[in-house]
Amino acid sequence: MSTPTSDMSTPEYEESLLYDTCLVDGEWRGADDGRTFAVTDPATGEVIASVPLMSTAETETAIRAAEAAFGPWRTRTAKDRAAILSRWAAQLLEHREQLARLLTREQGKPLAEARGEIAYAASFLTFYAAEGERVRGEVIPAPAQESRIVVLRQPIGVVGCITPWNLPAAMVTRKAAPALAAGCTVVMKPAEQTPLSALAIAALGRRAGVPPGVLNVITGDAPSIGRTLCDSPAVRLLSFTGSTEVGRLLAAQCAPTVKKLSLELGGNAPFLVFPDADLDAAVDAAVLSKFRHSGQTCVCTNRFLVHDDLYPEFTERFADRVGKLTVGRGDQQGVDVGPLIDQDGLAKAAAHVADAVAQGAEVLVGGGRHREGGTFFEPTVLRGVTPGMRVMREETFGPVAAVASFRTEREAVDLANDSRSGLAGYVFTRDLARAWRVTEALEVGMVGLNTGFLSVETAPFGGVKESGLGREGSHHGIEEFLELKFWHIGGLSSPDAAATS
Repeated sequence: MSTPTSDMSTPEYEESLLYDTCLVDGEWRGADDGRTFAVTDPATGEVIASVPLMSTAETETAIRAAEAAFGPWRTRTAKDRAAILSRWAAQLLEHREQLARLLTREQGKPLAEARGEIAYAASFLTFYAAEGERVRGEVIPAPAQESRIVVLRQPIGVVGCITPWNLPAAMVTRKAAPALAAGCTVVMKPAEQTPLSALAIAALGRRAGVPPGVLNVITGDAPSIGRTLCDSPAVRLLSFTGSTEVGRLLAAQCAPTVKKLSLELGGNAPFLVFPDADLDAAVDAAVLSKFRHSGQTCVCTNRFLVHDDLYPEFTERFADRVGKLTVGRGDQQGVDVGPLIDQDGLAKAAAHVADAVAQGAEVLVGGGRHREGGTFFEPTVLRGVTPGMRVMREETFGPVAAVASFRTEREAVDLANDSRSGLAGYVFTRDLARAWRVTEALEVGMVGLNTGFLSVETAPFGGVKESGLGREGSHHGIEEFLELKFWHIGGLSSPDAAATS
């Protein structure tokens, strides 16, 4: 069987690997029964690799490996763990081009975005290499002279991680880096659509010195693997990024073992444009926030809410910009928007447009499947949408922009908060007082004020309401992987010692 470390130094790296093995306990192995499943290029439908179709038994093996590795890994010094993470980051950057091309082939996004994602993935390793050395406890004033109260922060244990297909490299390190820095060990399942990036990153981690069993990556049957991670009492935390529907299911399955949950779930991001906004900046940010990664991120804007005074000009300029976006394969020069991940994504985008048009919305640009065929969808702008339309109620997760209008600040905030999700929001205004009022009133975990960009490794990423639990990134992110232990120490002094002091 091939290992994903072979031929990594060549420009043809992502073309030459078979990926018929997964990393378990430091070894590259296939499914117990030898079964595999195909990974396809969403731009062409071509099969580009086969990976192991693992299930319950292999997951249990990976959990046992992580459990055995936990003791030795947690007792390593933070400085030692940091050195390994730093070398891992350097490996990602050294192989950035090969990894980016591999990512584009399995996920479809333009190569420029893929390169940016690899750099983003490396940034988590670099950040948590340093953050792991800053984990510390505290001493609390005790109720008696002979006592002391100490609080320790200790690694939670074995962590199960389930990563999504839309950011198949960055989500691996956003979870693994803080977990390993804290002293935890990991069993990771990447999305079935995009497992190759995770396997390649794991191979580079082994090259950087990640010990056997500390990081295990398995591919295969999602329900079986997920259920095994949830059921196992050895797994003390489950970290999942994906849909709210699956997040609810995993939370229920984790209840019997009362394990900690970190859930980064779906969004329905509003983008508010007030009458005093910088219109040029708002239009630029609208294009970035909606159409990067073909609209397939949880923080992509789903609902544009524009003040009546700016509504005609904003929609006209926005539609003009969107109509000039180039659609095509991610490895082609100058492409702005790649394919959707699969036929389900394509069908959802088409259904949202059809529902909006049936209820009176106007298509300003796009509106249907792209002439490229396959899973390509035209970048679309809809005007005249109303709150009851599916495109306003559900996360589209595709290149469809729905633009509605509002008259007052209160109306804008109410429309923005009219959602069961609360991940991200965007506000454009030059009024400082309004910026404070609206930002504080929005029921979301993250706000972009006069910017369409949010994701950075130094900031806490996560949402409220049905958008999840916990935070990833920043110093808050490592806290998800730590437990507090209270230590009350008595008998530290005696009457005789006090009398002679």
